[in-house]
Amino acid sequence: MSRDNGAVSVSWKSLDQLDAAVSECRACPRLVEWREHVARTKRAAFVDQTYWGRPVPGFGPDDAALAIVGLAPAAHGGNRTGRMFTGDRSGDVLYQALYDVGLASQPTATHRDDGLTLRGTRITAPVHCAPPANKPTPAERDTCRHWLADELALLRPTLKAVVVLGAFGWQALPPVLAEAGWTIPRPRPKFGHDVRVTLDGPTPLHLLGCYHVSQQNTFTGKLTPAMLRSVLEQAKELAGMG
Repeated sequence: MSRDNGAVSVSWKSLDQLDAAVSECRACPRLVEWREHVARTKRAAFVDQTYWGRPVPGFGPDDAALAIVGLAPAAHGGNRTGRMFTGDRSGDVLYQALYDVGLASQPTATHRDDGLTLRGTRITAPVHCAPPANKPTPAERDTCRHWLADELALLRPTLKAVVVLGAFGWQALPPVLAEAGWTIPRPRPKFGHDVRVTLDGPTPLHLLGCYHVSQQNTFTGKLTPAMLRSVLEQAKELAGMG
């Protein structure tokens, strides 16, 4: 995998190499300032902890058949722990559901060294830094796009299904998938919970829409654990892990 980034050509031989490069990115000044400010000031409940305070790479094996794409790390979740959906209430819901359907080794995710592993599943996001108010700008989304495109291209030999959590990820993903080699239908499919689309490309790729596991959705019942498990079960089956 190679990418011409301005005058510099970078080759990624593995996801580990890509993840290491992601964690050093400083391309978006607003996001760099915010993530580092949060890491310095901290939340009172975590005042004794050392925050990660850097871009958060994807999490999961390099031969994943299923990818889960969210939005961006939470300021006091992934930005604190250094792992996607780890240490916040959204992650509590997601990892419990992954455990329930047999895709995670344990139902909780508290820190990078808690022993959690994923079965055939990779969790990532269109934006790798925690944004103010959990809202990346379109420019920040586009600047971060190449990381996700490279990640999915490295997964391409095994990837069969993608669960997209929320409309932001659904809107961000088509150009990324196109860059990684898949054909996007026209008009683009609209986001919705339980929407399913199959893309042509290097291999058929199944996209599944799911409401985001944000507190706004889970506390109000817009997304229930049963709804989330249902989407993950479908994705697991389509990814050949049933």
